[in-house]
Amino acid sequence: MKNFNPINFLKNLTSHPGIYQIVGKENKTLYVGKAKNLKKRISSYFQKSNLTPKTRALINQIHNIKITITETEKEALILENNLIKNLQPRYNILLRDDKTYPYIFISKDTFPRIGLHRGIKKDLGRYFGPYPDTKAVRKTLKLLQEIFPIRQCTNSFYYNRSRPCLEYQIKHCTAPCVGLINKENYHQYTQYVAMFLSGESKQVIDELIIQMEKSSQSLAFEQAADYRNKITHLRQIHAHSYSHSEDIRDADILGAVIKAGIACIEVSCIRGGHHLGNKTFLPKFQGNITPQELISAFIPQYYLNREPPSLIILSHQPDNLKLLIEVLSQHARRNIQLLKATRNPKSQWVKMVLINAEIKLDQHLTKKTIIIKRFKNLQQLLQLNTLPRRLECFDISHNQGEATIASCAVFTAEGPCNTDYRRFNIEGITPRDDYAALHQALTRHYQRLIKNKEKFPDLLIIDGGKGQLSQAIATLEEIGITQIPILGIAKGDNRKAGEEMLFLKGHKTPIIRASDSPALHLLQHIRDEAHRFAITGHSQRSVKKRTTSLLERIIGLGPKRRQQLLTQLGGLQEISKARIEDLTQIKGINKKLAQRIYDYFHRK
Repeated sequence: MKNFNPINFLKNLTSHPGIYQIVGKENKTLYVGKAKNLKKRISSYFQKSNLTPKTRALINQIHNIKITITETEKEALILENNLIKNLQPRYNILLRDDKTYPYIFISKDTFPRIGLHRGIKKDLGRYFGPYPDTKAVRKTLKLLQEIFPIRQCTNSFYYNRSRPCLEYQIKHCTAPCVGLINKENYHQYTQYVAMFLSGESKQVIDELIIQMEKSSQSLAFEQAADYRNKITHLRQIHAHSYSHSEDIRDADILGAVIKAGIACIEVSCIRGGHHLGNKTFLPKFQGNITPQELISAFIPQYYLNREPPSLIILSHQPDNLKLLIEVLSQHARRNIQLLKATRNPKSQWVKMVLINAEIKLDQHLTKKTIIIKRFKNLQQLLQLNTLPRRLECFDISHNQGEATIASCAVFTAEGPCNTDYRRFNIEGITPRDDYAALHQALTRHYQRLIKNKEKFPDLLIIDGGKGQLSQAIATLEEIGITQIPILGIAKGDNRKAGEEMLFLKGHKTPIIRASDSPALHLLQHIRDEAHRFAITGHSQRSVKKRTTSLLERIIGLGPKRRQQLLTQLGGLQEISKARIEDLTQIKGINKKLAQRIYDYFHRK
């Protein structure tokens, strides 16, 4: 706080509502806060007593305070939330989840399609959700497809069909694309699905019972049996997914738990009376916070980015409850209730959510304790001066020299850091030259780190023995990097896990550890992650290359037409099975070219 004078700053400070940004070195925002009275709120930071360690640490780093005045406290809360998301200040509670949540979508086509939707709701139709994750959506879609065979294919696939696809053969679709079901019957299925997703499964069952009885009376026993099977299946789903609480139909239940300096928020989703599943969050924060403060910070960051349900049940009541209700209701354009559950059945839901949160937090703490123990063991094993905080591991993958990929896996004290994983498509080398591939990948990666002034790892790990280690050392020296410890991890003579040999830069003899060594487990984990990531990328690249190269052999079939074929017919296998009439339906494919494509795949 050397260059900041709080007395002069506070003299002319307004008492209006607004937000303030505490700025540190290099103009970096450290904290964003809102206030009903800016002068009163900011003055509280400079009191001589009753300051928490977190607040004292924040004050010592102040270089400037930026002020934005708003008309109301509600407007300040919304602006605060947006700035926290954009700036990610160190001293704010940060919800690290910016995904849009998935919905089930029923289109308004003549023969509607049902499918997963994520993102802006720009297509005409009905949206059901949101669901906690795509796994819950796919599970629901699979169950519905078995009971009500509505198409789930894209429109580009649907409009280019001339015969039923495999989904029809396994009774997961009624083939409206080729007219095997009339519009009335198809829309009946669509209506049942919409009713089920709206929480009206009992009404659907009742209607199906009526249809079953009618079929039985008219001696259409096969049809009656089909209705009976649908009813049985729906009852099973209803029994497993229904919330068993008539007064909770659309709600989220939030539970907050803090333990050992780590926070966990569990969100349980109920829509249309169905329990759709849970979502777990581990927000980042500095210093000490209470569950009330955690929920208060979580609600705007989470719900101002999506459509909130009409009811949100809380394990702890935040101090600014009234303000949160006003802001969420304004955002949703309808009344939103936030309440702390005190009586059954709502309190039972909160109890269940808190138990889940505690279990997830205990699992995370156990995992983190094990990882830190492994990092400390690795420091002792390699005799490093400081505890390594960031590990990077490189691996090379190819298939007889084809589609070579290099991968980089990254581990921190939190475990695998997936967002920092990188793949490198290797070009311009001799096939099967792993040394050249490693040289190219390391050069590209570390030149980028230097250019962007990013942090180097505390340890670089190479999947390989002395040769790969020597190549890595030489490559980094070319770039001018000599301070990073480098380790090669090679499989033993029998290539079994636990028999690895470790080659450390500056050591002539390999290090061999017992198979139960925590440090060895950590190195095996990051090596296997790098290998998995490389193999995945290599497989994807190989398939793409083989598919493209096969179509490239057909004269007159350029890149745009190849892409059209793959997109509209769904892949190489479908192209090979297509008739000439099917091919000519695709834009840019005339009869002569269609004949050429057909002849290529059907030549003897």
